[in-house]
Amino acid sequence: MKMSHDSDMGLKKQEVKSGTIIHQEKPFVYVLSSKYRTEYCDFCFKKSELSKCSGCKCVYYCGRGCQKLGWDIHKMECKNLAKVAPRLVPDAARVLARLIKKLQKGGDQVKEYYSEKRYRMFKDLMSHYPTLKNDQHKMEHIGSLYGVLSEFLGNDRVPNSAEIMGLYGRMCVNSFNICNQEFQSLGTGIYLGASVLDHSCAPNAIAIFEGTTIQIRTLKDLKYYDLSELFISYIDILGTTKERQEQLELTYYFLCQCSKCLGPEPMGEMTAAACPDTKCDNYIDVNFVLPGDKCKKCGEVVTEEFLNKFHKVISFTKDQIESMKNITYLDVCKVCLKQHEGVVYRHNLKHVKILDLAFESSIDFHLFEDAKVFGLELIDSFYKYYGHIHPLTGLLHLKLGKIYLYQNDLKLAEYHLKKANQILRITHGYTSSLYKDEVLPLIQQLDM
Repeated sequence: MKMSHDSDMGLKKQEVKSGTIIHQEKPFVYVLSSKYRTEYCDFCFKKSELSKCSGCKCVYYCGRGCQKLGWDIHKMECKNLAKVAPRLVPDAARVLARLIKKLQKGGDQVKEYYSEKRYRMFKDLMSHYPTLKNDQHKMEHIGSLYGVLSEFLGNDRVPNSAEIMGLYGRMCVNSFNICNQEFQSLGTGIYLGASVLDHSCAPNAIAIFEGTTIQIRTLKDLKYYDLSELFISYIDILGTTKERQEQLELTYYFLCQCSKCLGPEPMGEMTAAACPDTKCDNYIDVNFVLPGDKCKKCGEVVTEEFLNKFHKVISFTKDQIESMKNITYLDVCKVCLKQHEGVVYRHNLKHVKILDLAFESSIDFHLFEDAKVFGLELIDSFYKYYGHIHPLTGLLHLKLGKIYLYQNDLKLAEYHLKKANQILRITHGYTSSLYKDEVLPLIQQLDM
């Protein structure tokens, strides 16, 4: 793996500081999500004014430079995309198509080094073939994709079903969501070297993207570099142990044995009701409370009616969160939050998730007073569940700092921007586009 500053220092022999880039690489294969094809460049993932490919009229580029650089990848799919238009090829099928072509052109010999002597090739990636065969949902997906690929590439160019299963398994288990600097997922990529990293729900490193290039950065100081002691999170860690385990087993076919999963967790708070007495800041652990029990802090009685109301509100909120996976409706978020008042505890994960959706949606609509209220309420929960050094915690402070600066409240703007600076210089780094384009100019503006 490469250290930042183009250094080849012996990582095994010395301390590694937080914020160190320990590995970076370009993708073996990647695809921009079709829903962003008219907003982001298909090659570099930059958001800007775009020009349409004159051949397929499906893919867009930010300039002739990217179109020229991207042609080596796009030329094999251009006429095929035009052939199936106006239908869009599913993202998974497009990744598989690019994988097939890459491997046919010698990609199976590509070596991606993650240390001075160790490397990974595509064949080294786990496919979980036996487990995949027993996964009915994924087998159905493979069947559907096989049909799409046969039409897209032509029957004679599609590998047999067993080979497709192997490719599909490696894609599902080893791919990364390529995110922009604000952690919005823009597409999918396979990174041979980075795929060697194991998962933990309490990671000490994180994957950040500059365009389509992945960077693995340390979140904590390490006494020495040891690959077996370096972990990233494959999933959003905002969830109960049960929820995280289910997601990991469903997607990656393993049960996490990290310290966070094996140790005690604040389960009571994660799923808690508020105390029925609105003047009390305690929570009610609904996993153990019975009608007639009392709040351990103030002695308020928890009635059956209150518990029924809580479960009804949580069920409604869960349904709304599920329905807003692709688009957030601010009015729906506000309805949920209104129902939460005096019923759902402030650190309940469903409350935190709907609050986060409301925060982001308010910013999108330039409703900064609303966003400020939602954002300030989020801070404690983000620190509690994500920790003090996490990109989402840093981005929360950055957005609040921008809002306060816009409102000319310089004191609070400075507070939040300094917090953002402390976090994002570790998670993203001084040389990142986020730091150079967003954080630094705002700090300089305050110093004027």
